[in-house]
Amino acid sequence: MTSTLPDRPIQAPVPAADWVVCPGCSGMIYAKRMDRAAGVCPECGHHTPRTAAQRIAHLIDDGSADMIDVAVPDRDPLGFVDSKAYPERLRDARRRTGLDEGVLVARGRIDSCPVVVAAMDFRFLGGSLGAAVGEAITRACEVALAERTPLLLVSASGGARMQEGVVALMQMAKTSQALRQLDEAGVLTISLVTDPTFGGVAASFATLCDVIVAEPGARLGFAGPRVIAQTIGETLPEGFQTAEYLLEHGIVDLICPRAELRAVLGRLLRVAGAPDASVTPIRPVLVRDHTALPVRHPWEVVRKARRFGRPTALDYAGLLLEEFTELHGDRMAADCAAMVCGLGVLDGAPVALIGTQKGRTPAEAAQRNFGMPTPAGYRKAARVMRLAGKLGIPLVTLIDTAGAFPGVAAEEQGQAVAIAENLRLLSGLPVPVVAVVTGEGGSGGALALAVADDVLMCADAVYSVITPEGCASILWKDAGSAPRAAEALRVDSRSLLELGVVDGVVPEAEHGDHLESARLLGDALRETLAPLAGMSTADRATRRHARFRAFGLAAAGSLSGPAVGTAGSLAGPAISAEACDETRESA
Repeated sequence: MTSTLPDRPIQAPVPAADWVVCPGCSGMIYAKRMDRAAGVCPECGHHTPRTAAQRIAHLIDDGSADMIDVAVPDRDPLGFVDSKAYPERLRDARRRTGLDEGVLVARGRIDSCPVVVAAMDFRFLGGSLGAAVGEAITRACEVALAERTPLLLVSASGGARMQEGVVALMQMAKTSQALRQLDEAGVLTISLVTDPTFGGVAASFATLCDVIVAEPGARLGFAGPRVIAQTIGETLPEGFQTAEYLLEHGIVDLICPRAELRAVLGRLLRVAGAPDASVTPIRPVLVRDHTALPVRHPWEVVRKARRFGRPTALDYAGLLLEEFTELHGDRMAADCAAMVCGLGVLDGAPVALIGTQKGRTPAEAAQRNFGMPTPAGYRKAARVMRLAGKLGIPLVTLIDTAGAFPGVAAEEQGQAVAIAENLRLLSGLPVPVVAVVTGEGGSGGALALAVADDVLMCADAVYSVITPEGCASILWKDAGSAPRAAEALRVDSRSLLELGVVDGVVPEAEHGDHLESARLLGDALRETLAPLAGMSTADRATRRHARFRAFGLAAAGSLSGPAVGTAGSLAGPAISAEACDETRESA
């Protein structure tokens, strides 16, 4: 098959008609005005379909597009004929679109960042996934792999090409295998979902990328709504399979209007392409000797840790990181608002950030589930942990939660399993990991983000196996004994530094001074990340293993401090067998 790829920079064609009708609002729009807005209705914001050539022209920096010839010989494996023979349908599609097949591939730059782009064109047989399209996507993956360049896949498809039968089905496996190779090589992959993306494309390369970006209103799904309704007779929810529905249900990372795509994609590409994964310490701020900290009643610290107005994870992300992009969803069922995750740059070095988010106001706190993550939150965090490991960038976790959400739905969705999986994942993550307890560090819900090379905490933060109120209710049968329980549990930073549970304490700024709080935390991260980045992966893994292996050993003065579970240890006073029986009965 002879290639008809353009021999000049791709130009987005201007519609021939002077006026067009917007499919979203049915308004008459001046065609040139619509084209200047890249096909977005200036009245209602509806995103109209774009051709593959228009996609590449819109996304790639002017003058940087270098088309990659991915043409393959025609195949008619089944000799398929419906109202027309398959070869005749191909000829008609080529005549109408000017394309050899339903995808264009190019090297280029987006916001000055190198990238390989494969863009599908729905006009060509409904953007169906046949052997030629599968080959084009696979070759794009192979070019990205050979050149260690991030890959952007722009999808628009009705599914697998029926005229090629099972050969088309095999393209799902072929393209998925190519993406797996990019995962193993640590090359960032981004999927841009446009309307529509269904069937075999949705169930393969469109949803296998590290980050899934969707245009507003774009539909994505395995089975189309008509098929679902006709097959099972079920009434579908409002907005079913749209980008907005999928964001709420944890499938896509973010929705991005077309006008902002280049900037958002550029931020993601810069994080993946940042040249140095280390940060430079500016000045030491961490307190590492517990005797340098004041002696305070732990209940006083608990109350300070819970005050509204402390900086949240998103506050720190905005104040500390450049190019921060928040990522959403567990790719299964939901997006937990109590867990925030994303990628950014600290002093020119890329980092992944995960944090619990309580909220800045009472209303936001309720919306954020008071910072108590659901299983979807921990699975979202696990996604970003794996992404940090793949890209080889440090991970920073910020912890401020009373604990994992204890509701019935959370138990049904595997809360314990989600936490356990994070503990295992963090224990072997091959990149530097620094955890900071910035407010409350509650039980396993906090520990699921705190299996780290270095664990820090803010001076007015607390970290405990249970809330003081919970401990008091169980052991003293009186929630009013919470101050007594806080003292027994030794939840304050001075006690935890003495015990070796934390490695350093970040001084506190005046309450409400977020800029100074961010400066202190930033200096603490630089102080901690710099030496970790200089260690080999094997040395870090050995050190992290030894750190947690030591807890519970009896040797005083070791990393673990006194044996956990004895008098004066993290667990507070020794608990009798009778008390354990009472605890089980209460549970």
